[in-house]
Amino acid sequence: MRQVVLDTETTGLEHSQGHRVIEIGCVELVNRRLTGNHYHQYLRPDREIDLGAVEVHGITAEMLADKPRFADVADDLIEYLKGAELIIHNAPFDMGFLNNELRLLDERSTPLEEICGVLDTLSMARHLHPGQRNTLDALCKRYDVDNSQRVLHGALLDAEILADVYLAMTGGQTSLLLNDEVTIGGEAAAVAKLDLAHGSLRVLRASPEELVAHEAKLQGMHDQGGAEPVWRRLDQTAVDGEA
Repeated sequence: MRQVVLDTETTGLEHSQGHRVIEIGCVELVNRRLTGNHYHQYLRPDREIDLGAVEVHGITAEMLADKPRFADVADDLIEYLKGAELIIHNAPFDMGFLNNELRLLDERSTPLEEICGVLDTLSMARHLHPGQRNTLDALCKRYDVDNSQRVLHGALLDAEILADVYLAMTGGQTSLLLNDEVTIGGEAAAVAKLDLAHGSLRVLRASPEELVAHEAKLQGMHDQGGAEPVWRRLDQTAVDGEA
């Protein structure tokens, strides 16, 4: 399963008023794990950036003077996004801007929704936490995701943070490398490490009474559901493999 967590920064709030995308940041998840295959691009908008927008993301027109235009990167961006499920916080905003950029290149361009799936984490958060603040910063606090580096908004940084928030919201492991600590569902837990170079693992086998109780449980599951419990099928597979 390939997912791309995406965020944009823009010159203002409304693409219908001529505002443009000036930064795109994406991080890739495959089977809920970061791959390191990120996409990040600053863009020259050929227009002024609203002062209010600069106060949010800190990007000025001078900083973008030597950057490519959207037309220069559109093909590479589409190739990167194609076929993925996009994870976006407030998806209508970012999708509206990106689709507008594509329409400016070609009125007959295919909307991104037709080449990608889209999951809106803001809608998801409102469903999970009705009546509460569901900004990205609020969700970081709720799920204990570190956003201490987020002084200003930035597309790539926000995409990285949203990836952690999304994994926590969907009940998965948010620490992607198993070090001394793992975060599960927003809670930090210690990880006990075994030194397999010394000693041996102790095997505790079931007693006869426990085996009888286990078999009775499986029979009850079979009688209730009508299908052979998976544990019996696994046991039979093991027996056949040894035969």
